[in-house]
Amino acid sequence: MTTDLRARRAERRAQGLARLREQVQPPRIEVQGTLRRMVGLTLEARGCQAPVGARCAIRSRGAPEVEAEVVGFGDDCLYLMPTGDVQGLTPGAAVVPQEGVYEAVVGDALLGRILDGGGAPLDGGRPLRGLSRMPLMGRGVNPLSRAPIRRPLDVGVRAINALLTVGQGQRMGLFAGSGVGKSVLLGMMTRYTSADVVVVGLIGERGREVREFIDDILGAEGLRRAVVVAAPADASPLMRMHGAMQATAIAEHFRDQGQQVLLLMDSLTRYAQAQREIGLAIGEPPTTKGYPPSVFARLPRLVERAGNGPAGGGSITAFYTVLAEGDNQQDPIADAARAILDGHVVLSRELADAGHYPAIDIEQSVSRAMMNIVGDGHRVLAQRFRQLYGTYRQNRDLISVGAYQRGADPAIDEAIARRPQLMEFLAQDLRESDRFADSVARLEALFADSREEGAPRRESPAASGSDS
Repeated sequence: MTTDLRARRAERRAQGLARLREQVQPPRIEVQGTLRRMVGLTLEARGCQAPVGARCAIRSRGAPEVEAEVVGFGDDCLYLMPTGDVQGLTPGAAVVPQEGVYEAVVGDALLGRILDGGGAPLDGGRPLRGLSRMPLMGRGVNPLSRAPIRRPLDVGVRAINALLTVGQGQRMGLFAGSGVGKSVLLGMMTRYTSADVVVVGLIGERGREVREFIDDILGAEGLRRAVVVAAPADASPLMRMHGAMQATAIAEHFRDQGQQVLLLMDSLTRYAQAQREIGLAIGEPPTTKGYPPSVFARLPRLVERAGNGPAGGGSITAFYTVLAEGDNQQDPIADAARAILDGHVVLSRELADAGHYPAIDIEQSVSRAMMNIVGDGHRVLAQRFRQLYGTYRQNRDLISVGAYQRGADPAIDEAIARRPQLMEFLAQDLRESDRFADSVARLEALFADSREEGAPRRESPAASGSDS
C-alpha cells in the first residue's frame, strides 16, 4: 500500500469522525438571568453568573438588544453598565452572558480612519477588513524588558524640541484650561512629528470639536498616517473608557511592529470622570472631589501601557491632556497624573490671552527624560534660557512699574535685554514646522554672541539621533 493511499484513508477517517462529533454534539444551553433593577445607568441582574469584564446581552420584548459589561457584583446580583442607549428596557428583561470579553480591533487598515469607542468606523468609509483583535485591557509589560529612553522624538514644535525635549517612549502630560490652544498644539504635533504613526484619542470632548479637530486642525495630510478614536461626551461612560483603551491598543499594535508611535489622548481627565461615574453608580465611596479609589488605580494601568518596547523595537510616545478646572494645577487628577508621567507641559491662560501661541509656560513645564537624551551643550543652553525667562518673570512687577534701576543686577539686565528674543523663540505659527535639528540650531544661535564668554557648544549628536 502506497504512502499516498494511507494518507487519503487517514484523512477520510478523520473527516468521518468529525461529522460524527457534530451529530452527537449536545445543544448549547443558554443560561440567562433577569433584569431586576435599574438606577441611573446601573443595571442589576439576578439568576446568572459572569466574571467582571464579561459581555452580556439584555433582551426586552419589542425593543432592540442592549449590550452591557459586568462592572461588579454583590448580594447574588451582577452590576452591569450599558455600552449604548437603554431606551426600551423593561423590568424582567432577559440577561444573557456572552462568550469572551471586549476586544480591540487593530491592523494597518485603520490608518486614515476614524473609529468610535467600540472600534466601528465613524467616517462612512469602506468596511474594515484584515483586522486582528487583541485584549482591550492590554497585556502586562515587564518593566525590565523595556528599552531605556535615549533618542529624542521630533514633535515639530520649537519650544518642546529645544527646551522640553521629549524622548521616544516618554509619557508627557499636557496641562491646560479651556480655550488656551490645547487642540491646536495637538494638531501641530500630529502634522509635524517625525513618528511613523499617530494615534489620536478624543475622549469625552464635544461632538462639534471632534469634527473641527479632524477637518481644521488635523487635516487630510495629518489624517493620512493617523488613526482617530472618538468617544464624545454623549457616549456612555463605559464607551468613553473603551475609547481610551481602544486607542492605546491600536498604538500597542503598531509599536509591536517596530514602529515609532505618537499617542495623543484628549483627555485623561474625561477618562477619569467616566470611571468616576461608573464607580459611584455601583456604590464605591467617593474621596477627593468625588473621585472613588478605582479612578486612581485605573490611571496608571492606562498610562503604563505606553512607552518603549524591547530594545531595537518600536515605541509609544504619549501626550495625555489634563484639564485644569479653573486653571487649578492642584486638581486631584492633575496631581495624580504628575506622579505617574515623565514630565508635563503647562499651557498658560495669561500667554494665550496675550495672543502668544503656543501658550507654553516654560517656567512650570519640565521633561524628566531630557537629561538622558541631549548633549551637555544643549542642556546648558536650555537651562540658561529658563534662567533668563524665570528671572524676568520673577522681577516683572518691579520692571513694569519702573522700580528697577538698570545696572543694579547684571542677571536682570540681561533678562530684560533678551526678553524679546526669548518670546520670539517660543512663538510659532500653527502652520509652521520646526524640525528638531533646526530648533537646537536656533537655540544655539540665540546665545551665539556669548559663546566667547564661556557658553559651551553642543557636544552630543542629539539632533542626529532623532528621526528628523
